[in-house]
Amino acid sequence: MSDTTHDGAVALSTSPSADDGLSPAELATKYGLTVSGARPGLFEYIRQLWGRRHFIMAFSRAKLTAQYSQAKLGQLWQVATPLLNALVYYLIFGLILGTRKGMSQEVFIPFLVTGVFVFTFTQSSVMAGVRAISGNLGLVRALHFPRASLPISFSLQQLQQLLFSMIVLAAVAIAFGSYPGLSWLLIIPALVMQFVFNTGLALIMARLGSKTPDLAQLMPFVMRTWMYASGVMFSIPVMLKNKPDWIANVLQYNPAAIYMDLVRFALIDGYGAGNLPAHVWIVALAWAVLMGLVGFVYFWKAEERYGRG
Repeated sequence: MSDTTHDGAVALSTSPSADDGLSPAELATKYGLTVSGARPGLFEYIRQLWGRRHFIMAFSRAKLTAQYSQAKLGQLWQVATPLLNALVYYLIFGLILGTRKGMSQEVFIPFLVTGVFVFTFTQSSVMAGVRAISGNLGLVRALHFPRASLPISFSLQQLQQLLFSMIVLAAVAIAFGSYPGLSWLLIIPALVMQFVFNTGLALIMARLGSKTPDLAQLMPFVMRTWMYASGVMFSIPVMLKNKPDWIANVLQYNPAAIYMDLVRFALIDGYGAGNLPAHVWIVALAWAVLMGLVGFVYFWKAEERYGRG
C-alpha cells in the first residue's frame, strides 16, 4: 500500500500484521515457543532425573574423592573425623558427666559411636544441601539439567561416607562384645529409610539456601541443638525418667533419634527393644516417606528459579 504526502511524495505503508494485538503469551502459543528453563511436570521431572542417574553417581563419587584430596591422610579422615568426635564426647559426657547411666561400658561405647556416626550422616546431608545450589551456581547457570540432581548427589556422597565409617563401627561393636548376627541385617533398611529422609531434608534446605546463603551460617547451631536433643550421648528414657512423659516422647520420636536407635538395636547386643519407642519401624518409614515426598515436591516447585537473579 502507498499514500501521497502533502508535498507530493509517495510514502509506503505496510499492511496490518496478523500478529497485531496478540499478547506475548498468545504469540508464544501461536509459534510453539516455550519459556527457557521452564519447570517440567512432576513425572517428567522424575524421568529426567532417572536419565541423569549416572551423572548423579559420578558427581557424588568425585565430590567424595576431592573432599580430602589436600590432606595427607586422604580418605581416612572420612572415618577419623566422626571417631575423634566420639572420643571427645566419651571423655566429656561418658567420664566427666556420667551420661552412661543404666548402661555398661560394653554397651555405652558402641552406643555413643553409633550415635555420632549416624547423626553425622544426617548433619552432613543437611549442611551439604544448604550449599547444593548456592555453592554450585556456575554449574547451575552453565548447564541444563534437573537441579535436584545436586542435593541428591550430595546426600548420596554422605551415604557413601557413612558406609566407610560402618567398617569402623562394626569393629568397635565386635571389640566390645557385640558379634555379627542376623540382627545386623536390620541396619540396611534403617539406613535406606534414613537416606530417603536425609535426601528430602537436603532438598528443602537446598531451596531455602539458594535464596538465603546466610542460612549456611545458622544451620550449625540448629544442627548442634538437634544433636543434643536426640540422645547421641545419652539414653533418652533413662535421662528423662523423672520428667513428664511428653518430653521423652517428643525427643524419642524425632527422626534423628529414631534412626540412631534402630541402628543401635540392630548392632549392639545389650541394647534391647525396651529402649525403643512403640511402633518404631512404622514411625521410621513414615518420617522417610513424608520428608522424601515433601522435600522433592517443594524443591521441584522452584525448579525454574534456581540460578537466576
